[in-house]
Amino acid sequence: MNVRALGLRLQEPLRAIPLLLARVFPGAVFWQSGRTKVDGWQLSENTLYLFQEEYRLPFLAPSTAAWMALTAEHLLPLLLLLGLATRLAAFGLLGMTLVIQTLVYPDAWATHGTWAVGLVLLVTQGGGRFSADRLIARLWQRRQHAHSACQQVMASNSEGFAEQIQRLGQ
Repeated sequence: MNVRALGLRLQEPLRAIPLLLARVFPGAVFWQSGRTKVDGWQLSENTLYLFQEEYRLPFLAPSTAAWMALTAEHLLPLLLLLGLATRLAAFGLLGMTLVIQTLVYPDAWATHGTWAVGLVLLVTQGGGRFSADRLIARLWQRRQHAHSACQQVMASNSEGFAEQIQRLGQ
């Protein structure tokens, strides 16, 4: 095997590593942020205070914004970690990042840019080889292939059956 063939063969597995890391690390950041917003199973008083006094998102009541952030920061990182609905989860976290950058902490562009790079990669490339999305796609392809093969067998048998009926009628 020459170097070029080896490089092509290793390309897919090596491409999967950055996609896995892009799922794990931004997901961990948002998960940890979500964990700071709860006290047991309840929204913490400190969180509500931050949304009322520091974040002050326009168009949303502070309690609504806090619950939306809490939900997104728990659900979307789990989806990223599993690689399930990866593009959708990454797009949601990218939207949160844009809101945080533009409305809450505009001076933290370097941090938010770092998060955005991984999230944009996931939106454009998907979850990669080590994702539930990939597993589901492979299972779906197998099902479609088996379904197609059954249809071909049935079609060939029905043509033969039609010919036999036609010969009997003569």
